[in-house]
Amino acid sequence: MKKLPIGIQTFKDIIEDNCYYVDKTRFIEKLTDGKYFFLSRPRRFGKSLFLDTLKEAFSGNRELFKGLYLYDKWDWDKRYPVIKISFGSGGFRTPEDLKIKLEEHLLSIKSQYKIDLAYPSIEGRFKEAIEKVYEKCNKKVVVLVDEYDKPILDVIDNVDVAKENREILKGFYGVLKDADPYLKLVFLTGVTRFSKVSIFNGLNQLHDITLSSEFATICGYTQEDLETVFADRIKDFDKEEVKRWYNGYSWLGEKVYNPFDILLLFAEKMFRSYWFETGTPTFLIRLFQKHRFYLPNLEELKVGEEILSNLDIDNIYPENLLFQSGYLTIKDLFRQGHRYVYVLTYPNIEVKTSFNDAFLLYLYPYSDVKNNTQIRLYEAVSDNRIEGIKQELNSFFASIPHDWYRNNDIESYEGYYASIVYALFVGAGFDVVAEDVTNRGRIDLSVTFRDRAYVIEFKVVEDDAEKKALDQIREKRYYEKYIGRYKEIYLIGIEFSKSNRNIVWFGVDNVQGSMFKV
Repeated sequence: MKKLPIGIQTFKDIIEDNCYYVDKTRFIEKLTDGKYFFLSRPRRFGKSLFLDTLKEAFSGNRELFKGLYLYDKWDWDKRYPVIKISFGSGGFRTPEDLKIKLEEHLLSIKSQYKIDLAYPSIEGRFKEAIEKVYEKCNKKVVVLVDEYDKPILDVIDNVDVAKENREILKGFYGVLKDADPYLKLVFLTGVTRFSKVSIFNGLNQLHDITLSSEFATICGYTQEDLETVFADRIKDFDKEEVKRWYNGYSWLGEKVYNPFDILLLFAEKMFRSYWFETGTPTFLIRLFQKHRFYLPNLEELKVGEEILSNLDIDNIYPENLLFQSGYLTIKDLFRQGHRYVYVLTYPNIEVKTSFNDAFLLYLYPYSDVKNNTQIRLYEAVSDNRIEGIKQELNSFFASIPHDWYRNNDIESYEGYYASIVYALFVGAGFDVVAEDVTNRGRIDLSVTFRDRAYVIEFKVVEDDAEKKALDQIREKRYYEKYIGRYKEIYLIGIEFSKSNRNIVWFGVDNVQGSMFKV
């Protein structure tokens, strides 16, 4: 077997060390039709490796491409100088940190090409560097920028510093416009798509290929990649289980796997949330609380292109960060009048389960309570002990610290309670559908397990139970959707008290065929 290139982002090392490599070089050929390109993809998706592959191609290192698509389709006699800038390493908690990093890159260019840089400003020396490299090599320059947005994302929770870092980068990237006569190719990658006006002012010719179907699989592994390149590894796994866990990322094209997940799965031979564990969405969950976001909506979230496309530091939408960070992906796209509407959803089991667990841990940062609740909840559903389901939900709400409700009125918000119940069931490993559509309306929550379906409706009351949560399920006949598909169907009405912040009524009906058993 070949080696698994876990954590390796250098194309030369992967090829020379006999590692598995999924051939992405056909996309390099496509880039010859333009000059300025931008690509957004979530972390650990192979952006850095693709940039390094670009560097080797334009440097003319033909032997590295033997057996790959590009090998006999590239003019290897034409070699271009490459300036590669990466913000992937280091922290950027202050504008000074960013300036130091930029100075380091300029010193590296100066040393690599043995040129002198005299201008006092960082922007001036960057433009000077491009011009002098062009003059010295008598070739146009290729500029590659990796993780262009990290200096902003590192301080996204500090708006003032984020704006300062944005302005520094805006001036730095602005050099590329004036340096156009000396440039062969410019390729920038990052996690987020900040608006061109805010960070690429004047670089109007920048071609954003993030949502181009032609480049949909430029990063990530396709199903065919798994079954060909990794044929000797995937044979040891249930392909459908691998697909459910890790496939599903879509940018208006074929769905792909996150490479980090697949490589760790093959190495560890266990299904775990490898990608999710490399980052925590705490900032996002804080935004959820601020915007009173209804967590179950993430099953099928409809957004316009204006929200999906550009991130604005002054007005951050949770939907935007969720998509660009990889917690949501594109499920569908349709036209509504003169605009396009994107339908977003979780890409796979890993992200859906882990994100909901992270939400619960934000509410109550003691993992043993959450884990034990979910274990007992699973056991209660498995044994069909509905009283046990009620008990576990009641116990978890009772465990949320009183301080969490301070300075907000979230306890009066029905979506808050529904979000927690949804997250508990999802984290416990059940098939959960929120806002499931019927011909009479939407079911708040549906949980299915083996041959049983649980249809759940939520209500928030002032103090005393009204015992009306089941009425809507009965009147709307939501249960009919599941008749014939499941042997047993349970209708569960749950009412929460604003003052007690817990369950005050838990009503149950059982449906068999078309008759109620109360």
